[in-house]
Amino acid sequence: QVQLVESGGGLVQAGGSLRLSCAASGRTFNNYVMGWFRQAPGKEREFVAAITWSSGRTGYADSVKGRFTISRDNAKNTAHLQMNSLKPEDTADYYCAAGYWPRRIPAAWEEYNYWGQGTQVTVSS
Repeated sequence: QVQLVESGGGLVQAGGSLRLSCAASGRTFNNYVMGWFRQAPGKEREFVAAITWSSGRTGYADSVKGRFTISRDNAKNTAHLQMNSLKPEDTADYYCAAGYWPRRIPAAWEEYNYWGQGTQVTVSS
């Protein structure tokens, strides 16, 4: 059974940094894409970033490019999202997700099969 467990959320001032982690277990993740999504109150879930587990190729939403960095540690089956220069509009619940996509990085949340429980990020102004 696949499990994704997020950690690292919290409260930070604008301009600060946080590092989210997603510990994955239950299968091997070759040819999988690990993604981060976020959902603010009253808003749709939106794509933040994703990384291919095998090659480390990445994709980012325009709103976080240059500020967020996604990475993975294959040995520890863990993905990370380093978030710098945080803004109040980054406030949301952040979710880790995994999907089997050998050839592309999908940005639609419906294309991911497995989800974590989410971790809250609050950025104060």
